[in-house]
Amino acid sequence: MEQTVSKSKSGGKSSIQKFGTALSGMVMPNIGAFIAWGIITALFIPDGYLPNEELGSIVGPMLSYLLPTLIAYQGGYNVYGQRGAVVGTIATFGVIMGSEVPMLIGAMALGPLGGFLIKKFDQAFGDKIKTGLEMLVNNFSSGILGFILAVIAFYIVGPFVQTLTDVMGQGVAWIMNAGLLPLANIFIEPAKILFLNNAINHGILTPLGIEQAAETGKSILFLLEANPGPGLGILAAYIAFGKGAAKSSAVGASVIHFIGGIHEIYFPYVLMNPLLFLAVIAGGIAGTFTNVIMGSGLVAAASPGSIIAILGMAARGTHLGVILGVLVGAAVSFGVAALILKTSKAKESDEDFEAKVQESQNLKSQSKGQTAAAPTPVMAGETAGSQNVSKIIFACDAGMGSSAMGASLLRKKVKEAGIDVPVTNSSISNLTDEEGLLIITQKELAERASQKTPSAVHVSVDNFLNSPKYDEVINRLKNQ
Repeated sequence: MEQTVSKSKSGGKSSIQKFGTALSGMVMPNIGAFIAWGIITALFIPDGYLPNEELGSIVGPMLSYLLPTLIAYQGGYNVYGQRGAVVGTIATFGVIMGSEVPMLIGAMALGPLGGFLIKKFDQAFGDKIKTGLEMLVNNFSSGILGFILAVIAFYIVGPFVQTLTDVMGQGVAWIMNAGLLPLANIFIEPAKILFLNNAINHGILTPLGIEQAAETGKSILFLLEANPGPGLGILAAYIAFGKGAAKSSAVGASVIHFIGGIHEIYFPYVLMNPLLFLAVIAGGIAGTFTNVIMGSGLVAAASPGSIIAILGMAARGTHLGVILGVLVGAAVSFGVAALILKTSKAKESDEDFEAKVQESQNLKSQSKGQTAAAPTPVMAGETAGSQNVSKIIFACDAGMGSSAMGASLLRKKVKEAGIDVPVTNSSISNLTDEEGLLIITQKELAERASQKTPSAVHVSVDNFLNSPKYDEVINRLKNQ
């Protein structure tokens, strides 16, 4: 019975995580467009820093057409490449024109749906097409399917999503008017550490925040998950009252977290002492309450959650409130964490810290319904293991964040060793199988990466930001 309940919980968490991964896979590659829209909004709307009626006219079309189209294209592409992207985008334009609100949620639904349906069509009829008619059938099938989906989206999906968006918006407005918004951090802060934040952040907060920012010029919803204050407070408490490896590594981790915006760096520190969940929750509530009082808000999503990105997206006249929201969140989190660390009877050893780093990775694995990969550096076959490496790719779910940091670290090592091999980062969904690749992933993602690129050399690590296997990679490159 107990095992059945455990499997049920794991399955539910896995479903949420997969949903969040799919959403982030559509939004994260297009964050640059969201930032561009945010900058134009902050500068040129009537209440902006440099009001300009002509340039301000770009804001509406970008929100209504460009952003949903980019999301739909990426969503369809992730499902079925270029054909999926085209059909998903055509379908989404139907929902854009069939409603009066920005169709970010509609794009997140119809982009992948279009890709999925054209994929199923090709699987059903691809081997039945006569030689010489492939291009004709492929073009007309995607065009006809896109046309049908666009019409359905215009008359049915558009009005439905508009109603859904209005209901969700009214719900958020009620929560904000009732002064209950800070309580959302009771769920958001633990969700971050359990790797369930993407479904909340990209599935709900970002679309609603964009809608709110379009109407009022800013939205506090962008600050709920991105606020680095609670995590900074945890790391500061370890700097002051921690012991061993946790204490010595907390300084570097705080820089990566606060400046780099890689929040997952502080998760193992919380897992060292589960009572610290109370600290991040308290810090999140305090930070959001401060932002509510100060009327803080961002003009667009800040990603990653770096203080630089957050201040860059802060609406005019709200920078002080945003800074106070971060500082208050950090102070409260630090105070609660310091009390817990000082009064805790548990002894923290270096082994404990390493175990919690691994536990953090395992939690990420479990949330996806996966098991941690075996600690074998090379996971591909013997022939793949013996080939020369001509390109190194760090791969993660979204292709940003920690994989970008890892790629940057190894790129410096490669350059210092005088080796001419490019080092980049990518999402696993965008990997393509080819000879000469060396793919570096975190252990829980290694199996997915090896399925995507069976011809590549695969190296799995516990932590992108600190792994002894990087030296092994350098030695391999020198010896090839």
